[in-house]
Amino acid sequence: MAMTGTAPWRSPLRAPPPTPSRGYNSRPRGLVPAQCRPWPRPSLSSAAVACPRSEEMARLERGSLVVGGRELLERAPPSVALRRPAVVASPGGAAFLGATAPAPSSRHVFSLGTLASGWKWLSLFRFKIWWMIPTVGEDAAGVPAETQMLLLESRSEAGAALYALMLPVLDGGFRASLQGSPENELQFCFESGDPEVQTLEAVDAVFINSGDNPFKLMKESIKMLSKIKGTFSHIEDKEIPANLDWFGWCTWDAFYKSVNPVGIEEGLKSLCEGGAPPRFLIIDDGWQETVNGFKEVDEAFIEQTVFAERLIDLTENDKFRGETCKNLGDHVKKIKEHYGVKYVYIWHALHGYWGGVLTTPDAMKKYNPQLVYPVQSPGNVANLRDIAMDSLEKFGVGIIDPAMIYDFYNDQHSYLSSVGVDGVKVDVQNVMETLGKGFGGRVALTQKYQQALEESIARNFKGNNLICCMSHNTDSIFSSLKSAVARASEDFMPQEPTMQTLHIATVAFNSLLLGEIFIPDWDMFHSKHESAEFHGAARALSGGGVYVSDKPGVHDFSVLKKLVLPDGLILRAKHAGRPTRDCLFNDPVMDGKSLLKIWNLNKFSGVIGVFNCQGAGNWTYPVKENAHVPTTVCITGDLSPSDVELLEEISGDDWNGETAVFAFNSCSLSRLQKHQTMDVSLSTMTCEIYTIALIKVFGGFVQFAPFGLVNMYNSGGALENVTSTGDCSEITIQIQCRGPGRFGAYSATRPEICSVDEHEVEFKHTDDGFLAFDLSHGSSQDNLRNIEILYRAS
Repeated sequence: MAMTGTAPWRSPLRAPPPTPSRGYNSRPRGLVPAQCRPWPRPSLSSAAVACPRSEEMARLERGSLVVGGRELLERAPPSVALRRPAVVASPGGAAFLGATAPAPSSRHVFSLGTLASGWKWLSLFRFKIWWMIPTVGEDAAGVPAETQMLLLESRSEAGAALYALMLPVLDGGFRASLQGSPENELQFCFESGDPEVQTLEAVDAVFINSGDNPFKLMKESIKMLSKIKGTFSHIEDKEIPANLDWFGWCTWDAFYKSVNPVGIEEGLKSLCEGGAPPRFLIIDDGWQETVNGFKEVDEAFIEQTVFAERLIDLTENDKFRGETCKNLGDHVKKIKEHYGVKYVYIWHALHGYWGGVLTTPDAMKKYNPQLVYPVQSPGNVANLRDIAMDSLEKFGVGIIDPAMIYDFYNDQHSYLSSVGVDGVKVDVQNVMETLGKGFGGRVALTQKYQQALEESIARNFKGNNLICCMSHNTDSIFSSLKSAVARASEDFMPQEPTMQTLHIATVAFNSLLLGEIFIPDWDMFHSKHESAEFHGAARALSGGGVYVSDKPGVHDFSVLKKLVLPDGLILRAKHAGRPTRDCLFNDPVMDGKSLLKIWNLNKFSGVIGVFNCQGAGNWTYPVKENAHVPTTVCITGDLSPSDVELLEEISGDDWNGETAVFAFNSCSLSRLQKHQTMDVSLSTMTCEIYTIALIKVFGGFVQFAPFGLVNMYNSGGALENVTSTGDCSEITIQIQCRGPGRFGAYSATRPEICSVDEHEVEFKHTDDGFLAFDLSHGSSQDNLRNIEILYRAS
């Protein structure tokens, strides 16, 4: 759950007035006011340095910032400085931008100058405190407050593209973000969140890098930053939870806070009986012992207190104790034994519950809690306010002493582990940034909680089983050393028809940044919903988990069976799904002309999903005076195998660039060279998925490219191995493919024999080269089918 709405009003960008500090008897050790000096940074060896050419190095001269040989910023004030890190492993010549102020403060806004002509940009910014969304533009004035990633593109007269990346980062106890000004300046905000934690100097506040490939640039930059800063890790250096490969069900939209054991069993039963068994379950909000201490007031007032409820105990509430189950442990054991659930996750907030913990119960007193009142950054309230934060600002948060937070997590997680729970989904994480006053600031407090959380997860659960949610501030993102899964967007909202296309666009664009640090979680959806095919197709390309939140008995198994094999496995792609390069600087929701293309890779093929997100909704920020009226727009675009990045990861040396392209919905097949294009026409809220299979020559006479299970959205995700044996007279192509389902491939030549698990099967081969046959249920536990396709030279 991440249940919040928005109150669409704007507040001016202004700093909060200084207020007296509060806190425990002493500030956390090591956190002292900066007082005019830079924070210490980790020293790194300069071994294995790949020095960029001088023309590629970032440089700041006479107010002009040049990256990759092109001017990016002009008229930068003299207070702005550039510093190159000790280790530069990027051909673009990475550097940091900082600035100096006349006097110390806990919050600075520094100008970086104006954006040079010829650049267009993509911003990922927090439109409200919990979540990022994308926006695009050309002038610096349009860069929104709370921009956390700015990717820019400039093209030479010959058409060669240069990409520049600007990442505002954590710098000691301070956190940076980008924003534009009415004077068309690009600025960075530098704040600690505690009036007592001050500095006059930002040294390593904004990371910059450049290159000719935006995806390679993102990956190299995040890897470099992780080594320089030492506060977070790249996704390749993290343990990936095993539950991601299995279909899941979440209780949130099915029951909301009314979740109960009977309903959970009913939901699991109906999904299993329909042939889409969940092996992964999230018991969302509604299982904990909480209290609303404001019940004595009028009903209108009570509505404002919904997010002020507080945790009073670490164990389950009465719904999970009684006739239907003795306790939570009894329930977990039963659903694992009866319904084959492999992983049970349970929800809690980072600080216990939405309103924190109640300070008076004995169960909570041991953690030395106190009631505090959030203070939001001016950057947050400059965009959209949030009803949850309005409630917390009014009624306060019961926060646990940071010195005791590990004990709190360890006590809760050890209990949950003892009753069979396998992991947790931890929500409301960004609230920490508003509670830093008196605790050394937002970054220090966030890192204290995040470190304690990750240590407790490692101690109490196997497999790094943690989902981070409502965590889209860089305080959290750049403090995630071990956390490997994070929600990529605001909730799926089944009752909001204008939000469906926004959701798909948001998760894809946010995955540009999040996908280098986490496996992005594109959230649950409903299989029986007018947008189910749209959401289901997107989830198949996400590279993350696939789970629904259907009410018991309310399912569309025709959608689910395109995502889930009968044993509960899903066909998960290799990377985070992201927009194709030609989509990065377009608005796929509101420009009226652009399709959204999302690419990914499997072991032996690429995959591209094309979505028409136009006409169905508007971005929720900036706020529109008039409600959006959905319209249907038919758009034609193009698609090319070269839209799939990193094909070289799977192509090998024997590929000549030819591909076979299979369209899932139309069941059509095309043969294209890597840089050839084909037209794609889609109406609003429709999509198509294309499997890009690499045509290779086997035995010198067979042109062949396997698609995988063509009855599944991500067909190529079913392929586990492709080899061949034989010579120029006879060749056998051997394939390991998950099943059951309909196997498909491109084969220029009609084969002699097709066999599955040493049994000959009937096959279909058409004039355009489409080869298909059925894979029945197998006897092996992993449902891998061994396919052999025999060809003889004529």
